[in-house]
Order: sequence, then structure tokens, then C-alpha cells
Amino acid sequence: MQVICDACGGLRLRINRVYSDSLEETVKSLLQLLGKVNRPSLTELEEKLLSFLESEVKV
Repeated sequence: MQVICDACGGLRLRINRVYSDSLEETVKSLLQLLGKVNRPSLTELEEKLLSFLESEVKV
């Protein structure tokens, strides 16, 4: 259970660094949905999407 909690904490941190009220509604919705993932890790596609957003926002 601790591994899942640690993974979720890291995911929440990454999402919080990207999230901003100035983002488009679609991007905010995607980040919110990624934050609700109930797995210890993202899928390959989810990881690519989050990494892309991080690079665009310059995290």
C-alpha cells in the first residue's frame, strides 16, 4: 500500500506543478483526470501526455 501512496504523491506533485488557472479547460480537465487515476503508475500514453505538458509549461 505504501508504494501506491508514494506513487500517487509523486503524481500529484507533478500535476500540481503543471496546473494553472490560465490553462485551457481541456488541459485542466486532462490533468484532473490524471489525478484521479487509481493505479500505482500511469500508462505509457498517460506518461507521455503528462511529460509533454510538463515540457510545454516548462516545469
